[in-house]
Amino acid sequence: MRQVIENVRLVQGDVQRRDLILRDDRIEEILPVGQAEKGLPRFNGEGLYLSHGFVDIHLHGGGGADFMDGTEEAWRTAAALHLRHGTTCMTPTTLSATREELLRAFDIFYRCRADLGDGARLLGLHLEGPYFSPAQAGAQDPSQLRNPDPAECAEILERCPDILRWSLAPELPGALDLGRELKARGITAAIGHSDATYAQVVSAVEAGYTHVTHLYSGCSTITRQGGFRRGGVVEAAYVLPQLTSEIIADGCHLPPELLQMAYRFIGPKRLCLITDAMRAAGQTEGESILGSLGQGQRVIIEDGVAKMPDRTAFAGSICTADRLVRNMIRLAGATLPEAVEMMTQTPARVIGKQDVTGTVAPGRKADLVLFDEDINVRRVWTDGIVRYEC
Repeated sequence: MRQVIENVRLVQGDVQRRDLILRDDRIEEILPVGQAEKGLPRFNGEGLYLSHGFVDIHLHGGGGADFMDGTEEAWRTAAALHLRHGTTCMTPTTLSATREELLRAFDIFYRCRADLGDGARLLGLHLEGPYFSPAQAGAQDPSQLRNPDPAECAEILERCPDILRWSLAPELPGALDLGRELKARGITAAIGHSDATYAQVVSAVEAGYTHVTHLYSGCSTITRQGGFRRGGVVEAAYVLPQLTSEIIADGCHLPPELLQMAYRFIGPKRLCLITDAMRAAGQTEGESILGSLGQGQRVIIEDGVAKMPDRTAFAGSICTADRLVRNMIRLAGATLPEAVEMMTQTPARVIGKQDVTGTVAPGRKADLVLFDEDINVRRVWTDGIVRYEC
C-alpha cells in the first residue's frame, strides 16, 4: 500500500516543509510540498512538525509496569505508554538483579520482540549492572552488586545475543576484560555507576568503553589525593572525544546550568537524551516500586521525579521522550533540530543502529512522530501504520 503524509515540517538537520510517500512499512520518497503523486490516500499534517520516532536507549518501564516484572503484559504496557509520547524504538533496560531474574527478562524479551502491537519497537537490550561500584550504587540494590564473573558473563552473552549495550563500572576487577569482550561482539560498553578516576576512564576507553551512562548520576567527579585534584567520570566525559554520553533531561536530575554545559561542550553529536523511566512514567504523584514488583524498592513520586523513601536521593525518572526534547529547547537552549537529533540519530549511533533507525530517509522504516511547537505528540506511526493519534 502506498500513502502520502503531506504538508509537514520535517525536522532533520534543519526544518523544511515536505511531503512523504510511504510504501507499506517504508519511506519511498521525500518531496517538496505539493509534489507528491495524486490519487493516493493522504494525511494532511497541517504544517505540524514531523521527525523520526524517538529512540530511547535507556528505560526501565512506564504506565505502572517494569521490564523486571517478569510478565509479557508488563512489557506491552510500558512499550505502549512510551509510544504515546513519541518513542518508536527502545532498548529495555534491566536493573542489578539475580542471575535468575536477568535470564527471565531475556526470555520475555524474545517472546515480546516480534510483535508489541501499539508499542515501541524493541531494538535489543541494555543491561544496567550488576557490575557496579557500591560507592555509586544510587537506587541499584546494593545486595545485587558484584564484580564481573567470567562464567556469569559468558552465560549472559550466550543466552542473549541481542544485548546492544552494557553499563558497568570499569574500575572493578575483570571489568576491562569484559569491555574488550563486549567490543569484540559489537556491544556498546558504557561506564555507569562508577567511582573511576580520570586515569581509570582512560584505561577503560583503551579497553573498548565508548559511552557514559546518565552523566552526573552515579558518576565520580573531582577528588583530592595528597592535595592534588584528579578528575573522574564526569570530567572524562567532557574531555575524551572517544566518549559519547547520555543525560536525563527531565529538569530534575540535572538543573538547567548542567543541561546547558552538556549541550554546549559535549554537543548533539556526542550527547543523547534518555528517559531512564521507571514504572511510574506517566504518574505524577504517590508511591511506586523501582524494579520488579516482588523484589523492587519502594519510592515516592513528587516534584516530577521518583525519590528514595528518605528523600535524600532520586530513585529514577518518570519522564517521557517528548518532555526531554521540550526541556532541551527550553532549559538548555538547543534548537529544535538539535534536540530531535539527540533523541533520534545520536542514540541510534551510540548503540550501533544508525543504519536501521533514527533517520528519515527513503528505504528506511516509516517510524515517525508528528508534534506541535510545544512538542505535544499528535500522531505516531510504526511500520507505516498509525499506532496513536490525538
